Amino acid sequence: MTKNIYRFIDMSVIVFNKNGKFFRLFCKVVFAVLLFPLVMLIRLIRPFLLVRWGGMINSRIGHFAGNTELYLCEREAGINTPKQHCLDFFFFNYALVCNQQLSIMWRRNLHVLPFWLLAPIKMVNQLIPGGEEHEIDNSTLHDRDIHNLLDQIPKHLEFTPEEERLGRAGLSEMGVPINTPFVCLQVRDSSYLSAHDPSFDASHHDYRDSDIQNYVLAAEELAARGYVVVRMGAVVKQAIKTTHPNVIDYAVNGQRNDFMDIYLGAKCLFSISTGTGWDTVPAWLFRRPMVGTNLAPIGYLPTFSTEFLLLPKRYVQIEGHKELSLSEIFYSGLEQCLKSSVYHSKGIKLKENSPEEIRDIVVEMVDRLNGAWRPLHDDEALQSSFWKLFPTGAIDAETGRPLHGEVRARLGAQFLRDNQEWLQ
Repeated sequence: MTKNIYRFIDMSVIVFNKNGKFFRLFCKVVFAVLLFPLVMLIRLIRPFLLVRWGGMINSRIGHFAGNTELYLCEREAGINTPKQHCLDFFFFNYALVCNQQLSIMWRRNLHVLPFWLLAPIKMVNQLIPGGEEHEIDNSTLHDRDIHNLLDQIPKHLEFTPEEERLGRAGLSEMGVPINTPFVCLQVRDSSYLSAHDPSFDASHHDYRDSDIQNYVLAAEELAARGYVVVRMGAVVKQAIKTTHPNVIDYAVNGQRNDFMDIYLGAKCLFSISTGTGWDTVPAWLFRRPMVGTNLAPIGYLPTFSTEFLLLPKRYVQIEGHKELSLSEIFYSGLEQCLKSSVYHSKGIKLKENSPEEIRDIVVEMVDRLNGAWRPLHDDEALQSSFWKLFPTGAIDAETGRPLHGEVRARLGAQFLRDNQEWLQ
């Protein structure tokens, strides 16, 4: 009898070890049975209180910051939100949290419950017809502010007094003098995603990469004007090649941490970015102005804030090196292309902005913020020419929802002056 019991236990261990999926499925079934009464109770009280739940994309900072902030903005504006009183709960969809400080700050603003509790409740609710009202659609279109809410609604995140003390100390340790304005510089390369998940082939994103050395001219121009430039990044291919003491390569100097990633974004004068996930921290979360450079695909330009100055990459034919005009880009159907392989199959490569173009748009932002910007007589006409050709009414190919609301961003003025033949 004892031998039979031991044999059964041994066989059970073998089965569960060989087939972890079976064990997880067994746990889900048991949990579902236990949670069924709770889900039905939530359904019964729905006329009086709507309880909802949703998962947060906590593995990528762009969605962790952008999607969540826009959910809060839409809730405040009464958009994409039930008319009746509701109580919303969230859980983290992924075990890996991309930024622990942001996790702490969201927990101060949202009801965040453990995955092991809320995910099974969501699963049980989906098994029973009629539960769609309990699912939170985080925002109308992920991290795209198609209702122009960032210009209208105050930010939702604040630092505690202790966090402010830590942040000021962190700036001092980095060499940023007190009351000295600083600019954050974030230039995308493929290193972060490769390190984030080596088993995942993220090469389809490579068309978004840019060369950090093309930003030295702009960084040194800012440094010469008395600003500090902080080069951001968790994992990067190479250091920025400059010896100017006002350019701090925070990405490689060993001082980088999750807290300062958020604090720097919150306190910078403005950010210079290439359409990475982190730019949602300064621009979305803390409403800091943004210079967006080397942006691609062009149809996804972030058009929705008056605080954005933009430069797209150019589209060039690999054979013959002919640069496509703006209308030719849209005619080619590549304005929403999100895969490097598709550009290559169409015989197109994306050309980066030159160091001079980047410097010029950065200087424009500084002058605008200082009240020193003086447009030339044809600048408005050039802006108008661009936006007349740009498909502002475009629909996202995946979701079927609009990509743009009211267009409030501007293209770099000097870029348009120097490329008038492109506006065809």
